[in-house]
Amino acid sequence: MSLSSSVSSSLYIFSPKPKHSSSSTSILMATTNHLRHVESLTTLPSGAGKIFPLNAVILGEALASEEDDLIFSNKDFSNQAHVSSPQKYLEMYKRSIVDPAGFWSDIASQFYWKQRWDEHCVYSENLDVRNGDIKIQWFKGGVTNICYNALDMNIQAGLGDKTAFFWEGNDLGKGATLTFNQLLSKVCQFTLFAHAQLANYLKDIGVKKGDAVIIYLPMLMELPIAMLACARIGAVHSVVFAGFSSESLSQRIVDCKPKAVITCNAVRRGSKVLNLKDIVDSALVESTNNGVSIDVCLTYENQSAMTRETTKWQIDRDVWWQDIVSKYPTTCEVEWVDAEDPLFLLYTSGSTGKPKGVLHTTGGYMIYTATTFKYAFDYKPSDIYWCTADCGWITGHSYVTYGPLLNGSTVVLFEGAPNYPDSGRCWDIVDKYKVTLFYTAPTLFVNRYSRKSLRVLGSVGEPINPSAWRWFYNVVGDSRCPISDTWWQTETGGFMITPLPGAWPQKPGSATFPFFGVLPIIVDEKGNEIEGECSGYLCIKNSWPGAFRTLYGDHERYETTYFKPFPGYYFSGDGCSRDKDGYHWLTGRVDDVINVSGHRIGTAEVESALVSHPQCAEAAVVGVEHEVKGQGIYAFVTLVGGVHYSEELRKSLILSVRKQIGAFAAPDRIHWAPGLPKTRSGKIMRRILRKIASGQLNELGDTSTLAEPSVVDQLIALRDT
Repeated sequence: MSLSSSVSSSLYIFSPKPKHSSSSTSILMATTNHLRHVESLTTLPSGAGKIFPLNAVILGEALASEEDDLIFSNKDFSNQAHVSSPQKYLEMYKRSIVDPAGFWSDIASQFYWKQRWDEHCVYSENLDVRNGDIKIQWFKGGVTNICYNALDMNIQAGLGDKTAFFWEGNDLGKGATLTFNQLLSKVCQFTLFAHAQLANYLKDIGVKKGDAVIIYLPMLMELPIAMLACARIGAVHSVVFAGFSSESLSQRIVDCKPKAVITCNAVRRGSKVLNLKDIVDSALVESTNNGVSIDVCLTYENQSAMTRETTKWQIDRDVWWQDIVSKYPTTCEVEWVDAEDPLFLLYTSGSTGKPKGVLHTTGGYMIYTATTFKYAFDYKPSDIYWCTADCGWITGHSYVTYGPLLNGSTVVLFEGAPNYPDSGRCWDIVDKYKVTLFYTAPTLFVNRYSRKSLRVLGSVGEPINPSAWRWFYNVVGDSRCPISDTWWQTETGGFMITPLPGAWPQKPGSATFPFFGVLPIIVDEKGNEIEGECSGYLCIKNSWPGAFRTLYGDHERYETTYFKPFPGYYFSGDGCSRDKDGYHWLTGRVDDVINVSGHRIGTAEVESALVSHPQCAEAAVVGVEHEVKGQGIYAFVTLVGGVHYSEELRKSLILSVRKQIGAFAAPDRIHWAPGLPKTRSGKIMRRILRKIASGQLNELGDTSTLAEPSVVDQLIALRDT
């Protein structure tokens, strides 16, 4: 009997699987049940307008308005998509779960390997702490290089003269272009005022395979160039967002003990000039005081922000990029590395404690990011792709640099702020470069811009609520662009639950179904798997190629944080609901659950109710101590343009929550917020909101990572309003 013939048409996905079984039989059983809803979609007639009992609209013919709406891609889009139907997804997904070794080997074979991996052991895993150390390996023994695959192989395929990067500067009228040929030359031979051999320079100063290099650069083209140069020689890059404080930078330097730090003297971000070299100087003093001295600080002269004459300098340590690197040869041999050799470290900071050094290795990450980029954005060779994230975050690693370049994509890089010189800058850039694939946090203004080039939209940052989804779809995408509302994490390396444009109908606000090879499980507080319509803790059963392998220097913390809460699973730390049709809805971090008089309330649920109010543009909810309820609900609310704060509006917002959720979920306090504290990747810094809400204004911690730090002062000023 075929797998598909044994799948029923029930409207739910999961059924229980023996929790600790790893047998092929139990995996097959879980997969069969997991795909019940998707299988039912394969019976849809062409152009169907309804799936009982839910209403549907055809993409491009009507606007989504109700929560139960399903939105279909138009027929022409679906016919040309990589995954054109639920049937195609079903076929590929089944194989990826039942035969992961064969599925991922077939994809990996499309890349260049100096030496092929062991066919008899494509992957090995232990996700259960009770069975020993947690360990994940993919393509062990395979020898490759991600830079070679991203650049050399594309050039050999005839893409040498294709544009790899369009760079848009902070100031209007400032930009540059690099073809794949030029980009490879700049990785090996960087050209500005002189020819410069970055990879050879790093080798000459003693950086070798396995050594760490800290990169503290803004979104200049030199940032991905530096990343690729490190990868080319087998060095481990650790990009730190050029906005982190000297203390945060010093913590990362002390932890990974890099052979060198790469930075620039300054950067213009909007109308402001940030003196990055001063921050690095202070960080290097701090790290020296903590026992880690750095001998080389390679500094790029960014003349648009600061001249070298006004840059503070330490002789015998500091080196100008434009000067020294020009002395080196114009070619650089590739350092071939094992698939499980480290590629990069990326530090994530929690609300307290030491930053976590998430370690990703080469082979599995390469295959997973390339594959997720291709399918989640339905990438075609003619596409122009722009992700607004900074390379200081995982999004900039996977979906600015590696994923797109591995597919031979043309990528837009933007140095500046999205609201400079006005709020329409992003749409100017979309129109200027004819961007077709746009991946961003959907909180920008749109009026007076064409955007006709857009084909697919992606949402990154916070879980997108249905109201914001509809705005993104109806207004930004003109009711014609599918939205890839992606769920993933720094730790996962790439998308985990995401729509595939054209493959199945979407629901506003839902991340929909899992990517190939990903088996999401919802469990209760005791770790029991829950089937059907439910809410609980989101876990992943079985490994996937892009998974991080450890926390650098602290494998015990890796196991304790991600694998001990629910043995046998990777615990995401996120809450998730699954509806009656099997769609996944991310409800935010589980530590963002508020316990009000015994009611456990997800902050995302309250935020969604607030944003559904026509005069609310955005909301963020945190919990605060309450002498009667235990915890109270404190809401930060940003109003739509032109609307003013009022007592009547405050009551109306609270009433909206009472109607949609219940009186128990009504906010105790509405805090008017002109803006919310966010990183450049769109993630709301909730720890700052918690401190403001509780009045701990002297304990705000590091705010240097924020896209607009001044927002914090505005929120404090409005605290008693």
